Amino acid sequence: MHDSLANDEDRGRSVVGFAHDWPHNTQFGIPAHHHLRAQLVYAAEGVIRVSTSRCTWVVPPQQAVWVPPAVEHSVTAGGAFDLRTLYLHPSAVAHLSGECCVISVPPLLRELILYAVRVGRNYGPDSAESRVLAVIPDLLGTITPEPLQLPLPRDRRLRIITEALLSNPSDEHPLAHWAGRVGASERTLLRHFSSETGLSYHEWRKRLRLFHAITLLSKGNSVTAVAYELGYEGPSAFVAMFRRELGAPPRRYLAQHGHRAEGGGGSSRQESATGISKVQA
Repeated sequence: MHDSLANDEDRGRSVVGFAHDWPHNTQFGIPAHHHLRAQLVYAAEGVIRVSTSRCTWVVPPQQAVWVPPAVEHSVTAGGAFDLRTLYLHPSAVAHLSGECCVISVPPLLRELILYAVRVGRNYGPDSAESRVLAVIPDLLGTITPEPLQLPLPRDRRLRIITEALLSNPSDEHPLAHWAGRVGASERTLLRHFSSETGLSYHEWRKRLRLFHAITLLSKGNSVTAVAYELGYEGPSAFVAMFRRELGAPPRRYLAQHGHRAEGGGGSSRQESATGISKVQA
């Protein structure tokens, strides 16, 4: 989002912060690109989606997506957001995962992100600011990824289907409908869905709807309204699915992750120290 920071080769400034706010309730997008530095994309407010050719990740409020150095990715959002992002020199993150993933942002990391944004690149290699920011890569290595990823298939026919569903997550059509549209048998599509994404068509669509639910809930929609929007017969079935997938019912999940970064409080849970250095997305 800021080429001069994303491609800064100066090892003396191993971490630099950047803020970008989009106050409009309109579509936002940055096409596929890559850069020298790793990126931590933090959604202080709003919901952002980061995608590669292999997967897409949903970044709800108070969470972040880790993008390793040189990984081609795009960034999209369906409405207003407040973005705080870090660019980290490859030499500082060699111990971290080479795969994208979503992480919760505990209070210490949140404050360090805001500090990095305030400092920008206005610090020297041996300064107090440099020593503070050097904590960030080590801290990232202690945070467990969240299960907020949606694998994308490679098969051209499946990509037609998944792109249509990404544009309309409430689509109720069975796979047999799409088989006729893309010129392949339902059995063939089922086999490729499983082999290329690790999920069945039904599981893939359910996970997509979970991501869409997070977006709608973050915008203030009620649980009941979201349940019906996604085709559930009532809120209880939707809440059960949400709890099963993310470990908490919708409102509790948002309460854990949705406090404003500037508030300095929040109840983001402290993750166990297995780390994005060891868990592959």
